[in-house]
Amino acid sequence: MNLIWKLLRRHISVGQLAGFFLADLVGTVIVLCGIQIYSDMAPMLSGSDGLLGNDYIVISKPVKQLGSLMGRSAAHFSESDIDDLKAQPFARNVGEFRSSQYGVYLGLPGVFATDMFFESVPDRFIDVTTDEWRFDLSKRDIPIILPRNYLNLYNFGFAQTKGLPQLSEGVSQSISFDIELSGSGRTEHFKGHVAGFSDRLNTVLVPESFMEWANDRFAPSKSALASRLIVEVENPADESIAAYLQQRGYEVENNAADNSKIGFLLKIVVSVVMAIGLIISILAIYILTLSIYLLLQKNTDKLENLSLLGYSARRIAAPYSRLTVTLNVAIMLLAISAVYFVREAYMTRVAATLGGASQTGFLPTIIAGALLTAVVVTFDSIVIRRKINSIASKR
Repeated sequence: MNLIWKLLRRHISVGQLAGFFLADLVGTVIVLCGIQIYSDMAPMLSGSDGLLGNDYIVISKPVKQLGSLMGRSAAHFSESDIDDLKAQPFARNVGEFRSSQYGVYLGLPGVFATDMFFESVPDRFIDVTTDEWRFDLSKRDIPIILPRNYLNLYNFGFAQTKGLPQLSEGVSQSISFDIELSGSGRTEHFKGHVAGFSDRLNTVLVPESFMEWANDRFAPSKSALASRLIVEVENPADESIAAYLQQRGYEVENNAADNSKIGFLLKIVVSVVMAIGLIISILAIYILTLSIYLLLQKNTDKLENLSLLGYSARRIAAPYSRLTVTLNVAIMLLAISAVYFVREAYMTRVAATLGGASQTGFLPTIIAGALLTAVVVTFDSIVIRRKINSIASKR
């Protein structure tokens, strides 16, 4: 092996290998940084409730005058409205808000009691993951999802002025409410508890199965028209969305469209950065492959002589394969080390600002690095073996 290496290493260009090493190192660091950042941000930015997850907008019809309040259908969506929206190319899914058509009275003994309302949406649009999100009539307990800003209003507004204790999310989810439902000559009592807090939906949510049951029981003569619609879109920056909403006179609630656009732009930025790193890595790999190919070409006579002396193609290829393995493993170790220090620099601040972190730690980067190295080494080994076999076959 040492003899073969001494014969073949004379034509190796240190400059070419150094150029490949640096270029591939930069590209690999960019790619692995993108993977690690995405993994760290996933609990905060991906999934059903994050900026990198699905994009949703909530739309409603405007109430322009008092007369529209008297005509229920004026501010509600008809079946034809919903079908027309579902037919639009930008709408991936459309969900309907259903409102309670019965009286709701909610109280917390010794603290407050008030008239309330409930709404429901299909479960796939809810951004709270919990096993409690189901209604069991035998238990007579209603799970409720509240907007997170309701808790903030209570803590920093109502609680402070009334001298009441402030509540964390965990404590508030352990509190049981008294709920009275009335309608069609019936009055029934239930218990209720907070199953979670939503950042997406600014309403008091109950399971859709409960809403259907309660409307049928307490308001069978009333039709529960869709009061609002939630639409899942692929690209919130699509101009056709704004044009359609303006044409139909629909309103987008709060800053949902702006948040969705931010999420979409963030997707683009992350994708572009990783694509640049991948392109740099591919070009660097091409440089290495070309360098080795030229090195083999320069050593054609020596390779033919080694083949004539009885050396197998595998033994002749071994020094070149070992060179590629050494270079790529060194690159990957340095890249992973660089990503580790970059992660340490940003992770503390990110966790403090956004309140979450990846539970997988550094594992995604290590796995991605190992796979990338394996792919590159395998590719280079195939190129080397094919070239040496081609040379050997000419003798």
